[in-house]
Amino acid sequence: FGEEEIQRIVESMRNECVSQGKVTAQFERDLEDFLEVEHVIAVSSGSTALLMALMAVGVGTGDEVILPNRTWISTAHAVCLLGAKVVLVDVEQERPIIDAEQIEAHITAKTKGIIPVHLNGRSADMIRIREIAQNHNLFVIEDAAQAIASRNHDGFLGTQSDIGCFSLSVAKIISTGQGGFAVTDNPELAKRMRAIRTHGVENVKDPECWVMPGFNFRFTDIQASIGIKQLQRLPERIKHLENIYTNYSKGLRETPFQLIPVNLEAGEVPIYNEYLVKNRVEWIQRLEVEGIETRPFYPDIDKAPYITKKKHGFPNSRQFGLKGIYLPSGPDQKNTDINTVIQTIESIHL
Repeated sequence: FGEEEIQRIVESMRNECVSQGKVTAQFERDLEDFLEVEHVIAVSSGSTALLMALMAVGVGTGDEVILPNRTWISTAHAVCLLGAKVVLVDVEQERPIIDAEQIEAHITAKTKGIIPVHLNGRSADMIRIREIAQNHNLFVIEDAAQAIASRNHDGFLGTQSDIGCFSLSVAKIISTGQGGFAVTDNPELAKRMRAIRTHGVENVKDPECWVMPGFNFRFTDIQASIGIKQLQRLPERIKHLENIYTNYSKGLRETPFQLIPVNLEAGEVPIYNEYLVKNRVEWIQRLEVEGIETRPFYPDIDKAPYITKKKHGFPNSRQFGLKGIYLPSGPDQKNTDINTVIQTIESIHL
């Protein structure tokens, strides 16, 4: 965050634009123009966007929703909180992205929809997933929390389904501190989500009646002030992230670190730099001694006992869950820092 964001916040506060109002509406329009979608609904987090999207398509008790075993836990929690059942599918062998060819085997009479997750800007096979959904009359909600500005041959990720959900938390390519948004080209779904965002009524100041269940999922004009300026920084950040990814991939080619690829040529944008490495704990400890912070991948979703009792059957997920490591990343990371990481890894022998 820089001086431009600070000044935009000051301007909003001086104009008494604090809660959700006209600045939020402007930010939504800016996102609509950028992503080339009809409707953007800004909300309090990417997790909220997922929950709201599921509510909008009518997910409830007894329904089943298919999602990958590799994702942030919020994808599963949104389903659980509505009383529905999480049905997990393994990921591809080379990428931690849902294996579309395994989806149909998990569809039952209770299946309501599919949530593909575009982890770290990598595109799920949306053509195949949409085909499956159409054949079985299912909804598709894209979890594009880590995929703002990422593309495939059909356009921006998150815009190729019934609803796409994005995150604006501090670890994303653009951020408002916390926050998120949902996108759709379906006017009825957009209307429902705007209502759900504010206790089920879009006009909360003078509601004529209570229309449908909802909650306080609202955004604020202070956050929108930051987001408007952050969005303007996006093109330069994309270039820098691509440069970091390229430096890592070249520099670590002859090391024990195995790159988990991102397709830059197709338009995928890597927020993080992800690798597989044996002896992950030892590497994290050694790099920490050298002043380099790294992080292990978060656990597979099936490791949560309240979601599923099944502890086997996800061989591809396991390799990512057990050997995955995040190296220093982010749009403000200096190239000199990346070079230091590469040189340090090359000097360590485990």
